[in-house]
Amino acid sequence: MLNRDILKESILKYKEVFPERWIDESFKWEAIRCFQDNWDINSENFYEMFTAATEKTYSLLVSVNNFPRRMIQIFAETEPETIRQMFVNLFDDNKDYYERILRFQKESEELCERVRPGKQSFQRPMAISVYLWLHNPEKYGIYKYSNLKNVCLYFRNDSIPVKGANETNFKINLDVIQEIIGAFREDEELISMFQERASAPEYYLDKSLITLANDFIIYVSSNLAIWTAEEYSPNISKEEWKKLIKDRDIFTDKSIKIMARMLDIGGQATCTQLAERYGEDYSFYNFGSSELARRVAKKTGCPIWQDENGDNNLWSILYIGRKAKKDEKGVFLWKLRDELKAALEESNLTVDIPHGSLNVNRYSKDNFLDEVFMEEYEYEALKNLLLNKKNIILQGAPGVGKTFAAKRLAYSIMGEKDDSRVEFIQFHQNYTYEDFVMGYKPVKDGFELKSGIFYNFCQKALSNLDKDYFFIIDEINRGNLSKIFGELLMLIEKDYRNEKATLAYTGNSFTVPNNLFIIGMMNTADRSLAMIDYALRRRFSFYSMKPGFDNKGFKDYQNALFNDTFNKLIKVITDLNEYIEQDSSLGKGFVIGHSYFCCKPENDEEDLNNWLQAIVDYDIIPILEEYWFDSPKNVENWSEQLRGVFVEA
Repeated sequence: MLNRDILKESILKYKEVFPERWIDESFKWEAIRCFQDNWDINSENFYEMFTAATEKTYSLLVSVNNFPRRMIQIFAETEPETIRQMFVNLFDDNKDYYERILRFQKESEELCERVRPGKQSFQRPMAISVYLWLHNPEKYGIYKYSNLKNVCLYFRNDSIPVKGANETNFKINLDVIQEIIGAFREDEELISMFQERASAPEYYLDKSLITLANDFIIYVSSNLAIWTAEEYSPNISKEEWKKLIKDRDIFTDKSIKIMARMLDIGGQATCTQLAERYGEDYSFYNFGSSELARRVAKKTGCPIWQDENGDNNLWSILYIGRKAKKDEKGVFLWKLRDELKAALEESNLTVDIPHGSLNVNRYSKDNFLDEVFMEEYEYEALKNLLLNKKNIILQGAPGVGKTFAAKRLAYSIMGEKDDSRVEFIQFHQNYTYEDFVMGYKPVKDGFELKSGIFYNFCQKALSNLDKDYFFIIDEINRGNLSKIFGELLMLIEKDYRNEKATLAYTGNSFTVPNNLFIIGMMNTADRSLAMIDYALRRRFSFYSMKPGFDNKGFKDYQNALFNDTFNKLIKVITDLNEYIEQDSSLGKGFVIGHSYFCCKPENDEEDLNNWLQAIVDYDIIPILEEYWFDSPKNVENWSEQLRGVFVEA
């Protein structure tokens, strides 16, 4: 049962925004009217009928990386009678509600394997609930797990939905809708406001108020958000916090900056909001907060809050939090705990608050470790290797972040983000000395001698010997180094820097300066490049990069997402990597890297899950098909495990 006092208060807030909200949300009632006017299960052309009936559904059946409507259209083009019968079964109210949903989802996946093998059907419980709602809006509502959970928590419902328990969750959804409708019917003003607008002929009147209740659920979930970890307490008083703040082993200079900026911005913000206002970047605040919380926990022995999956969430020692709303920049909003905020206010922190004046181009080792999932000792080894050898190659499997790390390694050595001192190119089989160093190029009236990109970059470095310059080469093993570097192949060696050689085309002397560093990248999973040029081996040091799933930084990033599906998928990926490493035909050079999972969508949990499934379907599984082209059982087994993460998502 929902808390009646909170429910009544929420309805009052809903009524305040309803006139304006109707402008954006009225399409739902229009979608029902469109469906009711066009749906004909016996239509001769099922594709055209379905397309017309769902024309007004918009975001209900299409969102980021999620295309249930389009897939039904594809099915209707190829197997119209199959999809027709699937809808006949789905809309048969004589059969069990949840069993119909499960059957439709299962048959959609089987049909997808026939029509578009290896792809996804996008027919998940939410989309299927939309079909049922469109067909019988007087009986069924829309089900979305994240919205339902938020509402149940907010209204302190007796039953809280659990991820994956869809049968129980659907029942909770129907019960919550009916209880909200009961409260609506006691509010004549709301009913009048709604009927006045819904009476237009293009809208479905919604006598049952189910769709209105659904809209209310979305409103509450999105606007009256739940603060996560509010019920947990680290049991640290204001006075204890004040003592901790004075301890510079706990509250380092970096921690003081973060806390002072959180206080200055009002005590609550996303990491993105902090970065935009004060400088630094997202990870400075995200990982910096987790590091501070870890030190506090170690010092005080305070309890650590665990989410419903049993995962530790260190940030909750400092903050309560919630998902950011669509008009809030960022993913997750943090709010300082009352005791900590009071302690900070009384501590008179002496730190400059830049308000955007900070030199955001400054870049240090700490910035590198915040952004790149690498341990500090690994960074030091990598940096020293480059400074000593002058030329290194970052080698590793797909997705370990070689390119990402290369630029940030350069920034960290420079001490700032200065792209004028970083050059990035990619080698390929047709790359030549003429492209790289110097050669004749066709012009309007013949040919002209033009200098190449490496020649020009060396000249730039020579003109500013007090600064370091970085030349980054992607896919370095795809080029013929002897052919590309020519006589410069000797000059790039550490012992021959600043030595002079005569250029073939001009006869002039040339040198590679000591302040120029070369960083190459190499994909170890590329079977076509198994043999490495000896010239490459001799002149470069090789640094192997590995997936960062076990790195503290990735763990903090994962915990900040607070997403069950993400956690389950990463567990399957780490198991997959162990299997790949043990495969004698593959090994460590073929594992799956972490960077596939680092460019997350901004806000919505549904979009995040769809994004993850797209990664599995269009990135990970195609890689496995290439790895095990001669072992389809391996591909099938791991594909099932990866896709199984989303079955109940």
